[in-house]
Amino acid sequence: MRSSSFVLTTILIGLGAAGCSMSRTNTNAYAKADDGDRTGSIARQAKDAAPTETDLAFARNAASDVLSMGDKDASQHWENPETGARGSVTPIAQSYAAEDGRKCRDFLASYVNGTTESWLQGAGCQSSRGRWEIHTLKPWRS
Repeated sequence: MRSSSFVLTTILIGLGAAGCSMSRTNTNAYAKADDGDRTGSIARQAKDAAPTETDLAFARNAASDVLSMGDKDASQHWENPETGARGSVTPIAQSYAAEDGRKCRDFLASYVNGTTESWLQGAGCQSSRGRWEIHTLKPWRS
């Protein structure tokens, strides 16, 4: 036969553990979030947004870098951490001589931001210092 203190201890442990499974019937005691509620920790990205000037600056920099490589099969990734936009730049065709004698080359750049996916076309020419300067970058028209 078990002692009464053992039985009492077992009952008290059982009652203490049962408190964890108690349900609350007053649903007004909980905080509720509406669809419009937002936290400040994650910025909501605009969907179907056009490239911002800073997006284009990142793409131009990547274009200058990849054109400097001179490879026909090279691509350069770019990303704007401020807007979340990203893409890559790939030179197309061979370089050509511009009217002023500078070496130039055309390229395509992908643009992805949210649900927006599009292409940009551009051209850059090599400066007298050897750095590639991007002189056009606009939405691609096939």
